[in-house]
Amino acid sequence: MAFSMTSIYLDHNATTPPSSEVLTEVSRVMRDCFGNPGSRHHIGRKARQILEQSRESITQILGAQPSELVFTSGGTESNNLAIQGLTQGPPGTIVLSPGEHPSSLEVCRMRQRQGWRLHELPVDSAGRLIINELPADTRLVSVILAHNETGVIQEVHGLAEVCRERGIALHLDAVQAVGKIPVNFRDLGATTLSFGAHKFQGPRGVGGLLIREGAKFASLMQGGHQETERRPGTEPVALVAGMALALKTWSANVDDWTARVRQMRDDFQWKLCEACSPAVVNGADALRLPNTLNISFPGVDGEALLVALDLAGIACSLGTTCASGSSEPAPILVAMGLSSDLYRSAVRFSLSPLNSPEELEIAAQRIARVVGSLRKSESA
Repeated sequence: MAFSMTSIYLDHNATTPPSSEVLTEVSRVMRDCFGNPGSRHHIGRKARQILEQSRESITQILGAQPSELVFTSGGTESNNLAIQGLTQGPPGTIVLSPGEHPSSLEVCRMRQRQGWRLHELPVDSAGRLIINELPADTRLVSVILAHNETGVIQEVHGLAEVCRERGIALHLDAVQAVGKIPVNFRDLGATTLSFGAHKFQGPRGVGGLLIREGAKFASLMQGGHQETERRPGTEPVALVAGMALALKTWSANVDDWTARVRQMRDDFQWKLCEACSPAVVNGADALRLPNTLNISFPGVDGEALLVALDLAGIACSLGTTCASGSSEPAPILVAMGLSSDLYRSAVRFSLSPLNSPEELEIAAQRIARVVGSLRKSESA
């Protein structure tokens, strides 16, 4: 197989490159507003002003109050803080959606070793949650708002109402949702909601956790007054400013962003289904993130396909990057009832406006040739 080795990046759910505007803003703030935002002199106050302006900008877009936002190092820390902070006291039951991100699942497993019980909600064949009766001693429900592997978006309003009526905390992992679809914290009815800047062309190393005003939430770290003492440590003002700008830029262009990316994704999906038949789009019957395509190529091993595509200049993923190195099938695909031939041949392509229809045409051709070659090898 001979390919032009121009790389085509189709792994934007793993991370996105920061925009040039964000890089400029981070550099400017780091240079001009370097003070500690906790200092009381004018240099510190200047940094504090940038920090609080960024907090107001972010929360306005996400339908929250500035006092409800705690800055973190990213989605993993936000999920850890949320789940641990909401599960203090005597053990009870934590209800999960299947295929939780490791940053949520491993914290829940830690709690399980401490006496908590885990209860997994089922999903239908499209990956949509089936809300059944919650255990009587449920203390926390943790759900991925938009799944990192399939892109399936969950309808959580009914679940949030049940949690509200029963006094159960609800955590939403919105790391893949924020910056891709409109997210309104107040309307969703969650207790906490996590997000990370590098998923929407912001800088790595910064994210946020929204904590509903008045929610019972235990601080896990000690030693500082920052972030209402819920996340002590000097805030990275420049990174926060970059995150605020990235989210503001996305919000100002959300309609064009969504239409453009969805059209490219749908055209790309159609081309792959035609050129690589048989192919199965996982989650096709559900509402999905406009940029995400999880597709199976029966008769092809996913690990071999990933390697071959990388050699062909296509950067994609088998699923969540934080779980890379594992040869186990994606739990969400298993929970959806896919056959082993489908879940073992599934790959994820995730797009952004940085992609173009022209390069996706080239990508589809390369993928079709790789899939065809691997199928011949498998059948030989």
